[in-house]
Amino acid sequence: MEEFQGPEPGGRMMSENPRSLELNQRKWWISVFFCGFLIFVGDSLVMLLLNFYYVQDNRSDSDQDRQYKGTWTQALIQNAAFPLLIPLFFIFPSPKPNLETVSNQSNNGWFRVLSLYVSLGVLVSVYSKLYALAKLYVGWGILVSTQLILTSLFSAFINRLKFNRWIIISIILTLAADFFGGPAFAGTPDEDESDPYDIKAWLILIFPTLAFSLSLCLIQHGFEKVLVKTKRYGNKKVFRMVLEMQICVSFIATLICTVGLFASGEFKELEGDSERFKRGKTYYILSLAGLALSWQVWAVGLLGLVLLVSGLFADVVHMCASPVVALLVVLAFDFMDDDFGWQRRGALLGAVLALASYFYSLYKTKRKETAELNKRENNNSEA
Repeated sequence: MEEFQGPEPGGRMMSENPRSLELNQRKWWISVFFCGFLIFVGDSLVMLLLNFYYVQDNRSDSDQDRQYKGTWTQALIQNAAFPLLIPLFFIFPSPKPNLETVSNQSNNGWFRVLSLYVSLGVLVSVYSKLYALAKLYVGWGILVSTQLILTSLFSAFINRLKFNRWIIISIILTLAADFFGGPAFAGTPDEDESDPYDIKAWLILIFPTLAFSLSLCLIQHGFEKVLVKTKRYGNKKVFRMVLEMQICVSFIATLICTVGLFASGEFKELEGDSERFKRGKTYYILSLAGLALSWQVWAVGLLGLVLLVSGLFADVVHMCASPVVALLVVLAFDFMDDDFGWQRRGALLGAVLALASYFYSLYKTKRKETAELNKRENNNSEA
Protein backbone atom coordinates (compact mmCIF):
# COMPACT_ATOMS: atom_id res chain seq x y z
CA MET A 1 0.00 0.00 0.00
CA GLU A 2 2.97 2.35 -0.40
CA GLU A 3 1.82 3.80 -3.71
CA PHE A 4 -0.91 3.17 -6.23
CA GLN A 5 -2.58 4.69 -9.25
CA GLY A 6 -6.06 6.05 -9.72
CA PRO A 7 -8.63 3.70 -11.25
CA GLU A 8 -11.40 6.00 -12.36
CA PRO A 9 -12.18 6.43 -16.04
CA GLY A 10 -10.01 9.07 -17.58
CA GLY A 11 -7.18 8.49 -15.10
CA ARG A 12 -3.63 8.61 -16.40
CA MET A 13 -1.56 5.48 -16.51
CA MET A 14 1.53 5.91 -14.38
CA SER A 15 3.26 2.67 -15.30
CA GLU A 16 5.91 2.52 -17.97
CA ASN A 17 5.50 -1.05 -19.12
CA PRO A 18 2.92 -3.86 -18.92
CA ARG A 19 4.81 -5.70 -16.18
CA SER A 20 4.97 -2.70 -13.84
CA LEU A 21 1.34 -1.86 -14.66
CA GLU A 22 0.26 -5.38 -13.70
CA LEU A 23 2.16 -5.12 -10.42
CA ASN A 24 0.63 -1.72 -9.64
CA GLN A 25 -2.83 -2.99 -10.42
CA ARG A 26 -2.35 -5.97 -8.11
CA LYS A 27 -1.24 -3.65 -5.30
CA TRP A 28 -4.18 -1.39 -6.06
CA TRP A 29 -6.73 -4.23 -5.77
CA ILE A 30 -5.21 -5.37 -2.48
CA SER A 31 -5.39 -1.81 -1.17
CA VAL A 32 -9.03 -1.43 -2.25
CA PHE A 33 -10.11 -4.63 -0.49
CA PHE A 34 -8.14 -3.69 2.63
CA CYS A 35 -9.76 -0.25 2.85
CA GLY A 36 -13.17 -1.80 2.23
CA PHE A 37 -12.49 -4.23 5.07
CA LEU A 38 -11.64 -1.28 7.36
CA ILE A 39 -14.96 0.36 6.49
CA PHE A 40 -16.93 -2.80 7.28
CA VAL A 41 -15.06 -3.29 10.57
CA GLY A 42 -15.42 0.38 11.52
CA ASP A 43 -19.11 0.53 10.62
CA SER A 44 -19.83 -2.63 12.60
CA LEU A 45 -17.93 -1.56 15.71
CA VAL A 46 -19.39 1.96 15.67
CA MET A 47 -22.99 0.74 15.45
CA LEU A 48 -22.50 -2.00 18.06
CA LEU A 49 -20.85 0.39 20.50
CA LEU A 50 -23.39 3.16 19.86
CA ASN A 51 -26.23 0.73 20.59
CA PHE A 52 -24.43 -0.45 23.72
CA TYR A 53 -23.91 3.15 24.82
CA TYR A 54 -27.54 4.21 24.38
CA VAL A 55 -28.91 1.00 25.90
CA GLN A 56 -26.74 1.44 28.99
CA ASP A 57 -27.52 5.16 29.13
CA ASN A 58 -31.22 4.32 28.92
CA ARG A 59 -31.62 7.31 26.61
CA SER A 60 -34.78 6.16 24.86
CA ASP A 61 -36.66 5.91 28.17
CA SER A 62 -35.71 9.42 29.25
CA ASP A 63 -37.59 12.68 28.95
CA GLN A 64 -37.18 14.59 25.73
CA ASP A 65 -34.90 17.21 27.27
CA ARG A 66 -32.18 14.60 27.88
CA GLN A 67 -33.02 12.57 24.79
CA TYR A 68 -31.20 14.96 22.48
CA LYS A 69 -28.27 15.93 24.71
CA GLY A 70 -24.70 14.65 24.54
CA THR A 71 -24.34 15.34 20.82
CA TRP A 72 -21.21 17.50 21.18
CA THR A 73 -19.65 14.64 23.13
CA GLN A 74 -20.44 12.19 20.34
CA ALA A 75 -19.10 14.62 17.73
CA LEU A 76 -15.87 15.02 19.68
CA ILE A 77 -15.50 11.27 20.11
CA GLN A 78 -15.82 10.82 16.34
CA ASN A 79 -12.69 12.88 15.73
CA ALA A 80 -10.61 12.93 18.91
CA ALA A 81 -8.59 9.70 18.48
CA PHE A 82 -6.54 10.99 15.54
CA PRO A 83 -3.26 11.03 17.58
CA LEU A 84 -3.27 7.23 17.31
CA LEU A 85 -2.59 7.64 13.58
CA ILE A 86 0.53 9.80 14.02
CA PRO A 87 2.92 6.84 14.57
CA LEU A 88 1.51 5.17 11.44
CA PHE A 89 2.11 8.38 9.50
CA PHE A 90 5.83 8.20 10.24
CA ILE A 91 6.01 4.43 9.70
CA PHE A 92 4.69 4.57 6.13
CA PRO A 93 7.44 5.63 3.72
CA SER A 94 7.18 8.84 1.76
CA PRO A 95 8.56 9.15 -1.78
CA LYS A 96 11.05 11.93 -2.36
CA PRO A 97 9.34 15.11 -3.60
CA ASN A 98 10.41 17.03 -6.65
CA LEU A 99 12.49 19.67 -4.84
CA GLU A 100 12.61 22.09 -7.76
CA THR A 101 8.85 22.00 -8.24
CA VAL A 102 8.16 22.17 -4.51
CA SER A 103 10.41 25.21 -4.08
CA ASN A 104 8.65 27.01 -6.93
CA GLN A 105 5.21 26.29 -5.48
CA SER A 106 6.08 26.39 -1.77
CA ASN A 107 4.12 29.46 -0.64
CA ASN A 108 1.07 28.97 -2.83
CA GLY A 109 1.09 25.20 -2.32
CA TRP A 110 1.18 25.35 1.47
CA PHE A 111 -1.59 27.94 1.51
CA ARG A 112 -3.78 25.67 -0.65
CA VAL A 113 -3.09 22.68 1.59
CA LEU A 114 -3.85 24.67 4.75
CA SER A 115 -7.06 26.06 3.26
CA LEU A 116 -8.10 22.56 2.25
CA TYR A 117 -7.60 21.11 5.72
CA VAL A 118 -9.30 24.01 7.53
CA SER A 119 -12.36 23.95 5.26
CA LEU A 120 -12.65 20.17 5.52
CA GLY A 121 -12.18 20.32 9.29
CA VAL A 122 -15.09 22.74 9.56
CA LEU A 123 -17.26 20.50 7.35
CA VAL A 124 -16.37 17.39 9.36
CA SER A 125 -17.17 19.11 12.66
CA VAL A 126 -20.51 20.26 11.25
CA TYR A 127 -21.63 16.85 10.06
CA SER A 128 -20.24 15.14 13.18
CA LYS A 129 -22.38 17.36 15.40
CA LEU A 130 -25.48 17.28 13.21
CA TYR A 131 -25.24 13.54 12.54
CA ALA A 132 -25.10 12.90 16.27
CA LEU A 133 -28.29 14.95 16.61
CA ALA A 134 -30.04 13.75 13.45
CA LYS A 135 -29.80 10.06 14.22
CA LEU A 136 -31.64 10.75 17.49
CA TYR A 137 -34.45 12.41 15.53
CA VAL A 138 -34.89 10.31 12.39
CA GLY A 139 -32.77 7.22 12.99
CA TRP A 140 -29.83 5.91 11.02
CA GLY A 141 -31.13 4.44 7.78
CA ILE A 142 -32.71 7.50 6.19
CA LEU A 143 -29.53 9.49 6.83
CA VAL A 144 -27.17 7.35 4.76
CA SER A 145 -29.77 6.84 2.03
CA THR A 146 -30.06 10.58 1.53
CA GLN A 147 -26.32 11.12 1.55
CA LEU A 148 -25.65 8.70 -1.33
CA ILE A 149 -27.97 10.68 -3.61
CA LEU A 150 -26.17 13.90 -2.71
CA THR A 151 -22.75 12.25 -3.11
CA SER A 152 -23.73 11.15 -6.62
CA LEU A 153 -24.72 14.70 -7.55
CA PHE A 154 -21.59 16.28 -6.08
CA SER A 155 -19.38 13.65 -7.74
CA ALA A 156 -20.86 14.56 -11.11
CA PHE A 157 -20.41 18.32 -10.71
CA ILE A 158 -17.26 18.61 -8.56
CA ASN A 159 -15.23 15.54 -9.53
CA ARG A 160 -16.56 15.20 -13.09
CA LEU A 161 -17.21 11.51 -12.49
CA LYS A 162 -18.40 9.68 -15.58
CA PHE A 163 -21.32 7.39 -14.78
CA ASN A 164 -21.82 4.15 -16.67
CA ARG A 165 -24.64 1.65 -16.39
CA TRP A 166 -22.77 -0.50 -13.87
CA ILE A 167 -22.24 2.41 -11.50
CA ILE A 168 -25.89 3.49 -11.84
CA ILE A 169 -27.05 -0.09 -11.15
CA SER A 170 -24.77 -0.17 -8.12
CA ILE A 171 -26.24 3.07 -6.75
CA ILE A 172 -29.82 1.84 -7.17
CA LEU A 173 -29.08 -1.52 -5.52
CA THR A 174 -27.22 0.21 -2.69
CA LEU A 175 -30.16 2.51 -1.96
CA ALA A 176 -32.52 -0.47 -1.88
CA ALA A 177 -30.16 -2.50 0.31
CA ASP A 178 -29.78 0.30 2.81
CA PHE A 179 -33.51 1.09 2.87
CA PHE A 180 -34.54 -2.50 3.61
CA GLY A 181 -31.48 -3.62 5.56
CA GLY A 182 -30.56 -0.74 7.86
CA PRO A 183 -29.59 -1.70 11.43
CA ALA A 184 -31.68 -0.96 14.50
CA PHE A 185 -30.52 1.96 16.61
CA ALA A 186 -31.23 2.21 20.33
CA GLY A 187 -30.90 5.99 20.44
CA THR A 188 -33.93 6.69 18.26
CA PRO A 189 -36.90 7.88 20.39
CA ASP A 190 -40.21 6.09 20.35
CA GLU A 191 -42.94 7.35 18.04
CA ASP A 192 -44.95 8.80 20.91
CA GLU A 193 -41.96 10.78 22.22
CA SER A 194 -41.42 13.00 19.21
CA ASP A 195 -42.43 13.62 15.64
CA PRO A 196 -39.34 12.68 13.59
CA TYR A 197 -40.71 14.25 10.43
CA ASP A 198 -41.44 17.81 11.48
CA ILE A 199 -39.64 20.72 9.84
CA LYS A 200 -36.86 20.81 12.44
CA ALA A 201 -36.13 17.10 11.94
CA TRP A 202 -35.94 17.48 8.16
CA LEU A 203 -33.54 20.43 8.47
CA ILE A 204 -31.38 18.40 10.84
CA LEU A 205 -31.51 15.57 8.31
CA ILE A 206 -30.55 17.65 5.26
CA PHE A 207 -27.60 19.61 6.60
CA PRO A 208 -25.42 16.73 7.92
CA THR A 209 -25.95 14.63 4.80
CA LEU A 210 -25.16 17.67 2.67
CA ALA A 211 -21.96 18.34 4.65
CA PHE A 212 -20.85 14.69 4.57
CA SER A 213 -21.43 14.25 0.84
CA LEU A 214 -19.74 17.54 0.07
CA SER A 215 -16.76 16.63 2.25
CA LEU A 216 -16.26 13.31 0.43
CA CYS A 217 -16.12 15.02 -2.95
CA LEU A 218 -13.91 17.83 -1.67
CA ILE A 219 -11.54 15.27 -0.15
CA GLN A 220 -11.27 13.57 -3.54
CA HIS A 221 -10.72 16.96 -5.15
CA GLY A 222 -8.08 17.75 -2.52
CA PHE A 223 -6.21 14.50 -3.15
CA GLU A 224 -6.18 14.97 -6.92
CA LYS A 225 -5.85 18.75 -7.32
CA VAL A 226 -3.96 19.81 -4.19
CA LEU A 227 -1.83 17.08 -2.60
CA VAL A 228 -0.80 15.49 -5.90
CA LYS A 229 -0.41 18.78 -7.76
CA THR A 230 1.86 20.28 -5.09
CA LYS A 231 4.18 17.28 -5.69
CA ARG A 232 5.05 16.98 -2.01
CA TYR A 233 4.89 13.23 -2.55
CA GLY A 234 6.63 13.17 -5.90
CA ASN A 235 3.46 13.40 -8.00
CA LYS A 236 2.27 10.03 -6.66
CA LYS A 237 -0.75 8.84 -4.73
CA VAL A 238 0.50 7.20 -1.54
CA PHE A 239 -1.26 5.90 1.55
CA ARG A 240 0.53 8.48 3.66
CA MET A 241 -1.76 11.07 2.08
CA VAL A 242 -4.73 9.37 3.74
CA LEU A 243 -3.11 9.54 7.16
CA GLU A 244 -2.05 13.17 6.66
CA MET A 245 -5.55 14.13 5.56
CA GLN A 246 -7.24 12.32 8.45
CA ILE A 247 -4.86 13.66 11.11
CA CYS A 248 -5.03 17.29 9.99
CA VAL A 249 -8.77 17.39 9.29
CA SER A 250 -9.59 15.59 12.56
CA PHE A 251 -7.34 18.01 14.45
CA ILE A 252 -9.34 21.00 13.17
CA ALA A 253 -12.66 19.21 13.78
CA THR A 254 -11.58 18.24 17.31
CA LEU A 255 -10.75 21.84 18.16
CA ILE A 256 -14.16 23.02 16.94
CA CYS A 257 -16.04 20.23 18.76
CA THR A 258 -14.10 20.91 21.96
CA VAL A 259 -15.08 24.58 21.80
CA GLY A 260 -18.69 23.54 21.19
CA LEU A 261 -18.59 21.14 24.13
CA PHE A 262 -17.48 23.83 26.56
CA ALA A 263 -19.42 26.72 25.04
CA SER A 264 -22.68 24.77 25.23
CA GLY A 265 -22.03 23.71 28.82
CA GLU A 266 -22.39 20.08 27.83
CA PHE A 267 -19.11 19.19 29.57
CA LYS A 268 -20.92 19.62 32.89
CA GLU A 269 -23.15 16.66 32.05
CA LEU A 270 -20.32 14.17 31.49
CA GLU A 271 -20.06 13.17 35.15
CA GLY A 272 -23.83 12.65 35.37
CA ASP A 273 -23.78 10.55 32.18
CA SER A 274 -21.10 8.28 33.60
CA GLU A 275 -23.01 7.87 36.86
CA ARG A 276 -26.23 6.96 35.04
CA PHE A 277 -24.46 4.34 32.94
CA LYS A 278 -25.88 0.97 33.99
CA ARG A 279 -22.56 -0.87 33.81
CA GLY A 280 -20.67 1.84 35.70
CA LYS A 281 -17.99 4.41 34.92
CA THR A 282 -15.44 1.86 33.72
CA TYR A 283 -17.70 0.59 30.93
CA TYR A 284 -18.72 4.16 30.16
CA ILE A 285 -15.11 5.16 29.55
CA LEU A 286 -14.36 1.96 27.64
CA SER A 287 -17.37 2.42 25.38
CA LEU A 288 -16.35 5.98 24.49
CA ALA A 289 -12.73 4.91 23.95
CA GLY A 290 -13.87 2.05 21.73
CA LEU A 291 -16.09 4.41 19.75
CA ALA A 292 -13.23 6.85 19.23
CA LEU A 293 -10.95 4.09 17.93
CA SER A 294 -13.68 2.60 15.73
CA TRP A 295 -14.42 5.97 14.12
CA GLN A 296 -10.75 6.31 13.15
CA VAL A 297 -10.68 2.81 11.64
CA TRP A 298 -13.77 3.69 9.60
CA ALA A 299 -12.39 7.07 8.54
CA VAL A 300 -9.05 5.66 7.36
CA GLY A 301 -10.84 3.06 5.26
CA LEU A 302 -13.22 5.67 3.86
CA LEU A 303 -10.48 8.13 2.92
CA GLY A 304 -8.43 5.28 1.51
CA LEU A 305 -11.19 4.42 -0.95
CA VAL A 306 -11.63 8.09 -1.81
CA LEU A 307 -7.94 8.25 -2.73
CA LEU A 308 -7.90 4.90 -4.53
CA VAL A 309 -11.21 5.19 -6.39
CA SER A 310 -13.65 8.01 -5.62
CA GLY A 311 -15.85 9.53 -2.96
CA LEU A 312 -18.89 7.90 -4.55
CA PHE A 313 -17.38 4.43 -4.35
CA ALA A 314 -16.39 5.00 -0.72
CA ASP A 315 -19.99 5.97 0.09
CA VAL A 316 -21.35 2.93 -1.76
CA VAL A 317 -19.12 0.59 0.25
CA HIS A 318 -20.08 2.39 3.46
CA MET A 319 -23.79 1.94 2.74
CA CYS A 320 -23.43 -1.66 1.59
CA ALA A 321 -22.16 -2.49 5.07
CA SER A 322 -25.62 -1.75 6.52
CA PRO A 323 -27.13 -5.26 6.11
CA VAL A 324 -24.03 -6.84 7.65
CA VAL A 325 -24.16 -4.40 10.55
CA ALA A 326 -27.88 -5.12 10.96
CA LEU A 327 -27.13 -8.84 11.29
CA LEU A 328 -24.50 -8.16 13.96
CA VAL A 329 -26.90 -5.91 15.89
CA VAL A 330 -29.57 -8.63 15.80
CA LEU A 331 -27.08 -11.17 17.16
CA ALA A 332 -25.70 -8.83 19.84
CA PHE A 333 -28.89 -7.18 21.12
CA ASP A 334 -32.39 -8.32 21.91
CA PHE A 335 -34.35 -5.40 20.52
CA MET A 336 -38.10 -5.80 20.20
CA ASP A 337 -39.32 -6.61 16.67
CA ASP A 338 -35.75 -6.68 15.39
CA ASP A 339 -34.80 -9.78 13.44
CA PHE A 340 -32.94 -10.70 10.28
CA GLY A 341 -36.01 -11.47 8.20
CA TRP A 342 -36.51 -11.88 4.49
CA GLN A 343 -36.27 -8.13 3.82
CA ARG A 344 -32.83 -7.88 5.33
CA ARG A 345 -31.73 -11.09 3.65
CA GLY A 346 -32.77 -9.60 0.35
CA ALA A 347 -30.97 -6.38 1.29
CA LEU A 348 -27.79 -8.36 1.98
CA LEU A 349 -28.04 -9.95 -1.46
CA GLY A 350 -28.65 -6.51 -2.98
CA ALA A 351 -25.56 -5.13 -1.23
CA VAL A 352 -23.45 -7.96 -2.64
CA LEU A 353 -24.79 -7.30 -6.14
CA ALA A 354 -24.22 -3.54 -5.74
CA LEU A 355 -20.59 -4.08 -4.83
CA ALA A 356 -20.18 -6.62 -7.61
CA SER A 357 -21.58 -4.15 -10.14
CA TYR A 358 -19.23 -1.35 -9.10
CA PHE A 359 -16.25 -3.71 -8.90
CA TYR A 360 -17.03 -4.92 -12.42
CA SER A 361 -16.95 -1.32 -13.62
CA LEU A 362 -13.54 -0.86 -12.03
CA TYR A 363 -12.32 -4.15 -13.50
CA LYS A 364 -13.31 -3.01 -16.99
CA THR A 365 -11.44 0.26 -16.45
CA LYS A 366 -8.26 -1.52 -15.35
CA ARG A 367 -8.50 -3.97 -18.24
CA LYS A 368 -8.85 -1.05 -20.66
CA GLU A 369 -5.73 0.54 -19.22
CA THR A 370 -3.77 -2.67 -19.78
CA ALA A 371 -5.05 -3.03 -23.35
CA GLU A 372 -4.13 0.57 -24.18
CA LEU A 373 -0.63 0.18 -22.78
CA ASN A 374 -0.08 -3.11 -24.65
CA LYS A 375 -1.23 -1.45 -27.85
CA ARG A 376 1.15 1.43 -27.32
CA GLU A 377 4.02 -0.96 -26.61
CA ASN A 378 3.28 -2.89 -29.80
CA ASN A 379 3.22 0.33 -31.83
CA ASN A 380 6.57 1.39 -30.38
CA SER A 381 8.15 -2.00 -31.12
CA GLU A 382 6.92 -1.89 -34.73
CA ALA A 383 8.31 1.59 -35.15
